[in-house]
Amino acid sequence: MKAFLILEDGTVFTGTSIGSTKSVISEIVFNTSMTGYLEVLTDPSYAGQAVVMTYPLIGNYGVTPDMESAQPWPDGYIVRELSRIPSNFRCQGTIQEFLKEHDIPGIAGIDTRALTKILREKGTMNGMITTDENYKLDEILPQLHVYNTGNVVDKVTCCEKKVLKADGYKVALLDFGAKNNIAQSLHKRGCEVTIYPAHTTAEEILSSDPDGIMLSNGPGDPKACTDIIKEVKKLYDSEVPIFAICLGHQLMALATGADTYKLKYGHRGGNHPVKDLETGRVYISSQNHGYAVDADSLDQTIAVPAFTNVNDGTNEGLKYTGKNIFTVQFHPEACPGPQDSGYLFDKFIEMMGGQK
Repeated sequence: MKAFLILEDGTVFTGTSIGSTKSVISEIVFNTSMTGYLEVLTDPSYAGQAVVMTYPLIGNYGVTPDMESAQPWPDGYIVRELSRIPSNFRCQGTIQEFLKEHDIPGIAGIDTRALTKILREKGTMNGMITTDENYKLDEILPQLHVYNTGNVVDKVTCCEKKVLKADGYKVALLDFGAKNNIAQSLHKRGCEVTIYPAHTTAEEILSSDPDGIMLSNGPGDPKACTDIIKEVKKLYDSEVPIFAICLGHQLMALATGADTYKLKYGHRGGNHPVKDLETGRVYISSQNHGYAVDADSLDQTIAVPAFTNVNDGTNEGLKYTGKNIFTVQFHPEACPGPQDSGYLFDKFIEMMGGQK
């Protein structure tokens, strides 16, 4: 069956339908990872977006247990070529079946390199994936211009508190769309991790007397999380050590008076170099975000830049003055990798008092 990707600038790509055949409007973004397509599909940070995979062959090892959450989150999936016969001893099905099962439409067989060049040159834009061959461009384009993802954190956060038992430090993890490997990275270091829904009050979290607090990654515009930002400010005012990743990094910055802005086409992939400003060392990182903290808006008495992006100079981390708080824009828990910056979890353990 034919499928069409219609961009808000009027560009139309024609390919083959994969997954669900329903029509969907979403923000179109691209990911440059060469492996880990299943982790991309199950990353809650992609809620409200349709993902273009720049690597040309997707699905060659099928669906395996390597999932970052219990379900896929993108609104749509866009690939050059979808493997018809996956081969892996852990394979539990095909990507095609996986998309159909979860009612996610996709399109294959289009020139994803040309599409990515458009998104790089013109910036991220909205688009529609549809199998309707009688679509009317003059009716669709106005819809694309006004589409907004809104607050998608509420869609991806857990519904109730859950605990990963251990004998070490007690860490409270606020789930704004947390990837599984964040909790696992702490748990394998001996931490007891309590995962809280995004709108849990600071009072409830602090009443459990945690040794440390983690603010997770998540989807969407951080400025849409107004209620959460107020609670994060209360956590900042406490004396509990805090480590924040991605959206959590942005929310802490907003809670302490800094600003955020939307990047032209975002950072999504597994090969982004970030520089530690204290040591000068460069790490290769996994990233998935469309917004960044405005380093020029920082009050230097509150926070100073700790990491910067080598490619474009954007802020990649903050160290908070006089506080046991540090935040990063990239993913130190990266799964499948790279794992260059996994040491930051050890740094968090040291902030809580060192190994028990």
